Amino acid sequence: MKRYLVLENGNVYEGEAMGACGSVISEIVFTTAMTAYLETLTDPSYKGQAVVQTFPLIGNYGIITSDMESSKINVSGYIVREVCDLPSNFRCETDLDTFLKEQGIPGLKGIDTRALTKCLRESGTMNGAICDRPDEFSLDEIKAYKIKDPVEEVTTPEETIVSPEGEVKFKVAMFDFGIKSNIARELAKRSCEVHLLPADTGAAKVMELAPDGIFLSNGPGDPEDNTKAIETMKVLKDSGIPIMGICLGHQILALAHGFKTSKLKYGHRGANHPVKNLETGRVYITSQNHGYQVESNSIDTNIAKEYFVNVNDGTNEGIKYLDKPAYSVQFHPEACGGPKDTEFLFDNFISMMENKEEK
Repeated sequence: MKRYLVLENGNVYEGEAMGACGSVISEIVFTTAMTAYLETLTDPSYKGQAVVQTFPLIGNYGIITSDMESSKINVSGYIVREVCDLPSNFRCETDLDTFLKEQGIPGLKGIDTRALTKCLRESGTMNGAICDRPDEFSLDEIKAYKIKDPVEEVTTPEETIVSPEGEVKFKVAMFDFGIKSNIARELAKRSCEVHLLPADTGAAKVMELAPDGIFLSNGPGDPEDNTKAIETMKVLKDSGIPIMGICLGHQILALAHGFKTSKLKYGHRGANHPVKNLETGRVYITSQNHGYQVESNSIDTNIAKEYFVNVNDGTNEGIKYLDKPAYSVQFHPEACGGPKDTEFLFDNFISMMENKEEK
């Protein structure tokens, strides 16, 4: 069965249907990761977006539910060059096409994903429709699509606790803006009891928990839309409690300090983005998934300094605060399935909590 991708600029790509029946309009983005397609599908940061995989063959090791980053698929649609219908892996539970059907996610295969990626790279991220007829939606309908309240859709509805297997040494209040499960696992491995909190949790509730640390997770959408969380962090940032943020959490913490964010032309999505530690000069390879940046020239150097920068385009990748125990990064140090180069940042967060206890 034929299926089409129609971009808001009028470009039409004809391919074959995969996944569930139905049509969807969403923001079209691409990721350059060569593996971890299951983690991509289930990453809440992709809410409201259809993902294009630049790697040409997807699905070769099937679906392994224990590797999922959330309880369900979060992408709106999925676009690939070629799908492996006969996956081979001792952990495989089902194939990609069946998984997409079960989760109600329409997909498209057999198109020139290289040409599509070049279009998105040169023209910038744009909306598109995955549909059974190229005239199913007007270009005005496609252009009008906006991602609405994605954090509200992916955040935990109530406080949830992730406990370590052994002794609890630290209590961490985690704002869930669309957390990838491995973030909580990395902290639990380091003897943290993680309290996952709804995104709209107020400062008073956090202080009632008396946490040793505060963590701001990744998540989808425009950081400026999270007005409640920004106001909450304006209070908590001066609490003296150690704070760490990742991705959207990085941006929200920056906005709470009065810095600015803006949308990137086509974002950073993949597992091979080089970032430079400005304190040491060392370059790390990182996993990334974001469409917005903290503007480097908006950072008040009296209270903060750039911690990491992107080697490819010079954009900000991390901030360290000078007047408080807090830092944040734009990339994903918890990356699954990798790279693991920057996992030490979790250890740094633990050290901040230890230092606070000693004082």
